[in-house]
Amino acid sequence: MTLRGQAFSNRPIRRALLGAFGFSRTRGPAVALNDPASDLSALTLGQQEGAFLKDKGTAMTKRAEAKYKIDRRMGQNIWGRPKSPVNRREYGPGQHGQRRKGKLSDFGTQLKAKQKLKGYYGNISEKQFRKYYAEAIRMKGDSGDNLIGLLERRLDAVVYRAKFAATPFAARQFVNHGHVRVNGRRVNIPSYLVKPGDVIEVKESSKQLVAVLEAAQLVERDVPEFYEVDHSKMTAKLSRIPLPNEVPYPVMMEPNLVIEFYSR
Repeated sequence: MTLRGQAFSNRPIRRALLGAFGFSRTRGPAVALNDPASDLSALTLGQQEGAFLKDKGTAMTKRAEAKYKIDRRMGQNIWGRPKSPVNRREYGPGQHGQRRKGKLSDFGTQLKAKQKLKGYYGNISEKQFRKYYAEAIRMKGDSGDNLIGLLERRLDAVVYRAKFAATPFAARQFVNHGHVRVNGRRVNIPSYLVKPGDVIEVKESSKQLVAVLEAAQLVERDVPEFYEVDHSKMTAKLSRIPLPNEVPYPVMMEPNLVIEFYSR
């Protein structure tokens, strides 16, 4: 028996009837869950339900909100962009954004420092950012310095610092679309960790892209001294891993508070 083909204008009623008769709706014909001929009969109920759920995850991390909301939530222009809305509205987003803010607790201060640093590098996912923390405390030396060093070694961060892209978000997309080569090999993973001495190059067919040429001419930021960049050849090389006080952040970053936040 199958209910496929019967006209039901109300989809919830159709699903309920299918379930009541012991059928499960798939892309093909309706299948009885207790049918010995069906492969589903060997699965538990939870597995049967999971079998019909589409995997909504994607291979790359997607920004789930407007990037400038981070600026307004922090109350600071964290990328130093001239068109940041914080330059016009210094209060937070939303209908309650203009309310007077109370004094932050120690936890709130640490959380804000973490969100600001995470947002600066293209709003990295929490799972990935926590991995950087775990690696930073495993390494020798100061954990805060190690954390900044790991973040600055990201390929999209290197592309941004070399002024091949205008923003960290544009740098991530630029890498993801395969426009960048590392030591002559195409790398499309934004989180790829560059080593000192590696040569990063924009591929030949992408060197004359308008976005790349405009980014190279930006006057709002300079290339840091720990990079060797040749914009005529569109190449860059990380000469050494920088310390936090050498990284040209538009606002003050506090990696020590980030370490404290995760060490609770």
